[in-house]
Amino acid sequence: MVRLFVRHKVHDYAAWRKGYDAFEPTRIRLGAQGHAVYREVDDGNDVTVWHDFSDVDAAKAFSGSAELKAAMQGAGVVGPPAVWLTRHT
Repeated sequence: MVRLFVRHKVHDYAAWRKGYDAFEPTRIRLGAQGHAVYREVDDGNDVTVWHDFSDVDAAKAFSGSAELKAAMQGAGVVGPPAVWLTRHT
């Protein structure tokens, strides 16, 4: 199991959350098996999410997908995200 973390700023959390939730069927189709959303304590527009994948290749394909990039842009993500992968040991 590989966990993909993504941290980014958004213009407006409520608007971003609507876009994030609407992307759920696509996330599942692209291999995401779970998720959680966190907001920075002092800045609710600083968002970190994680998604689990069966392997590194699936996580990288998801994070590099044109569908994800379009969804992030449409949801109001500001600037490039910080993305990292971890593996459960």
